[in-house]
This record gives sequence, structure tokens and C-alpha cells, in this order.
Amino acid sequence: MITLKGEHIYLRALEPEDLEFIHTIENDEIFWQVSNTQTPFSRYILKQYLENSHKDIFEVKQLRLVISNYENEALGMIDLFDFDFKNSRAGVGILVKQSSDRNKGVGKEALKLLITYSFQHLNLHQLYCNIAEDNKASISLFSNQGFEKIGLKKDWNAINGSYQNEYLFQLINH
Repeated sequence: MITLKGEHIYLRALEPEDLEFIHTIENDEIFWQVSNTQTPFSRYILKQYLENSHKDIFEVKQLRLVISNYENEALGMIDLFDFDFKNSRAGVGILVKQSSDRNKGVGKEALKLLITYSFQHLNLHQLYCNIAEDNKASISLFSNQGFEKIGLKKDWNAINGSYQNEYLFQLINH
């Protein structure tokens, strides 16, 4: 049985009530580096996004889920992006909003649930992620879930006037 429920958190679909939560995250410049965002998003645009979030991953090539605790508080988001049905793969992105919720197993549990869902329900062959060379927390999170560092993209991202390297990690479903 496929479940998106863990011991401490669960993953759920986006709801219209998530507008302010998403607006806060998408417009916080602290997160722009990890999401490759360059400009803020209006509530109008995000409302349209939410109205279309029900569309199938096979159609929109993306699935965004909210990471919630059992008190129904939104803690973050986890995404499958660049879903490629033909090659049976997708990218993974994760964000835990509050620093006080990080390093407590929230990301680990969410990633485990998403991996299981991706391999058992979506029948994906592989997942991948792109992580900045200096993002030690994400490197540790993905490495501890079996992702392997398979490459280094040199001078990949322009950040504050300089270029930074980015690792490519991959998890293959054997």
C-alpha cells in the first residue's frame, strides 16, 4: 500500500488555503538561491498556480506536495519536477520553511515518503537532485537516503556576483 503518511509528518496536495504559506516562501529571498528564483511572485499568479495544482503529473510534469505535521501545520514543500515519463525519472526539491523545524528529521521523513511514492506508485527508475556545493545540510540529507554524487557542474549558478559549483546527485531504483 502506498502512503504519504509518516510517523511525524505527512505529505499532502496543495490547497487554496496554502496561498499565504506559498506566497511567503516564494517571496523570501533567502530561498531564491535554492529555487533559482529571480523575481517575486504575486498572490494573483500563485492563486492561478494553486487553481491548476490538481492537474496530473503526467500533464504538467511536476508534483508539489506540502509537508505537514499532525497538527496540520505546513512545515515546507517537496517537489517532483521535470517529470520524464519516457525515461522514468524526475528531479526532487525540498524546502523546510522554518530553521527551527530543520535538523529534526522533517526533511528526512518527507524525502523517504517521496522516494517510496516515486518508485512504488509512479514506477520511476530514478530520481535526481541538484545541490549547491556549499549546502552541507542538503548533501547530507540526500546522501543519507542513498543518493549518489555523480557529478560537479562548475560555475553553474551565479550568486551575488560570483559563480558557484553545483553537485548532481542520483538515486536509481534497482
